[in-house]
Amino acid sequence: MNHNNLKYWIALKSIAGIGNITFPALVDKFGSLPAIFTVPVSILKETQGISKETAISIAGFKDWDKVKAELELLSKNYINIITYQDELYPAKLLNIYDRPPFIYVRGNLSKDDINIAIVGSRLASTYGKYTTERISRELALKGVTVVSGMARGIDSAAHRGAISAHGRTIAILGSGLDVIYPPENKKLFADIIQNGAVISEFPLGTPPRSANFPARNRIISGMSYGVVIVEAGEKSGSLITARLALEQGREVFAVPGSIDSAGSRGTNKLIKQGAKLIENTDDILEEILPQIERTTLLKPAAALNSAETKKEPTQILNDVDQKIFNCVCIGRVHIDDLISSTGLPSADILSALTTMELKGIIQQHPGKFFSMKK
Repeated sequence: MNHNNLKYWIALKSIAGIGNITFPALVDKFGSLPAIFTVPVSILKETQGISKETAISIAGFKDWDKVKAELELLSKNYINIITYQDELYPAKLLNIYDRPPFIYVRGNLSKDDINIAIVGSRLASTYGKYTTERISRELALKGVTVVSGMARGIDSAAHRGAISAHGRTIAILGSGLDVIYPPENKKLFADIIQNGAVISEFPLGTPPRSANFPARNRIISGMSYGVVIVEAGEKSGSLITARLALEQGREVFAVPGSIDSAGSRGTNKLIKQGAKLIENTDDILEEILPQIERTTLLKPAAALNSAETKKEPTQILNDVDQKIFNCVCIGRVHIDDLISSTGLPSADILSALTTMELKGIIQQHPGKFFSMKK
């Protein structure tokens, strides 16, 4: 999206009284962002949620120099704006009630990301950090993108685990993207950008105010298929993320902890309340399978037995999937042979294998062999 159009997004969001609900209401009513600024006050205030004062602010907006300066600063800092009309806007996030109209992004988003969030206590134990890194690393090796909040403790361990497996990870900040918090995560911030993306809905210069974090948490859960809580005390912010995840219809997973540990009281309570107890990554992947089947462009696994599908697999597979399909349809194939025969990067193969396995197209056997699902 060009800067000329983006200026209207930034301008509208900067006006007092324009929130995450009224923003798309205006776009839906008037058709485009530039058009909104040409509408008279009398018509603007007829939009639900728009007061007379807000309508006057829109019609008389004059802060274009400030908007231009922000766009220049974003460009200088290699930060992109992704609006909810862009195909790279996280697909799951589109479905939440109060999605941000746009997000600031540094790094790279992928529309093929299968996101799982991992969050927990800032005051994590050695066990908590070790477990988090292991789960995160295993998820990344299976092609899952690990989402977290780059906070101290569990969040940082989640990002590091994914990075150690050369996988993808995304951090959601409660500050502007030019305000690294906590400050000691400066290197981690840079590593995440190289292995995924750092995201915020807050403009540049926004400090990490405590009120920003519950808002940040709804994006962590909103863009993910499920949320894993590793360690959380009884009043942990991670429990807010778990509650938001449930409200958004996401899966909630919890890693059990010692009954004597204050840092595990929140997670153990979540398990009592119905969160799925997890011991390994398979526990997570099995649970999110129905969600992936509901949202995927591929046909459901059951349809793969139909004559139509057997005749025309290309209708349901992308290029990477098709190359894998062509290899495994003749029998069991080891992952090393898949990588060498397709000539594709191992990260692409791992990601595609996970997706195809979850969709019921292929199955994995001991020793990293794969075949068609029978």
